[in-house]
Amino acid sequence: MRQKLVSMEEAISHIKDGMTIHVGGFLACGTPENIVTALIEKGVKDLTIVCNDSGFVDRGVGRLIVNNQVKKVIASHIGTNPETGRRMQSGEMEVELVPQGTLAERVRAAGYGLGGILTPTGLGTIVQEGKQIVNVDGRDYLLEKPIKADVALIFGTKVDELGNVICEKTTKNFNPLMATAADLVIVEALEIVPAGSLSPEHLDISRIFVDYIVESK
Repeated sequence: MRQKLVSMEEAISHIKDGMTIHVGGFLACGTPENIVTALIEKGVKDLTIVCNDSGFVDRGVGRLIVNNQVKKVIASHIGTNPETGRRMQSGEMEVELVPQGTLAERVRAAGYGLGGILTPTGLGTIVQEGKQIVNVDGRDYLLEKPIKADVALIFGTKVDELGNVICEKTTKNFNPLMATAADLVIVEALEIVPAGSLSPEHLDISRIFVDYIVESK
């Protein structure tokens, strides 16, 4: 069995320029901050970041934006990070705003291998522009395509040596969902515990989705 617990350097060696990356968290709660720091130090650039929000200028994925490493953000809101808005307005960075429920469902669709989801959210607004409208039983829906990533960066409160993950309280947010929808999954673990010590009934993410574990320092 491949050893999943690795150094930060080894884990982020798989992250390259131009990749699409899912980053868990909600207003920086449950965001793998140490992995973000490592990416800043590595200087990887031209990233497309998929996240609930763009964090703050000094927390969460906002630090990558401030450091000019992001070419596009796909998120449900950007209001807590003025730098995101500034770069969007100046054309320095592309921003795709997606209703929060739709964002979650598009990620879920990728994880489940679906071709997309149908939703009425966004009909008649700028969200509709360029998207296919599907009529079902006399009602119109937008076809929203899946969002899959090259890498998912997630945070776990407790992670066993096999990669089973528990996300406590608000850290549950997008972390379990994003772990299903990427080619490679790296988990930052607040606490690493022996294999077999976590109850299967309490797991938020199964080990089958996790490729690498790094310890949160």
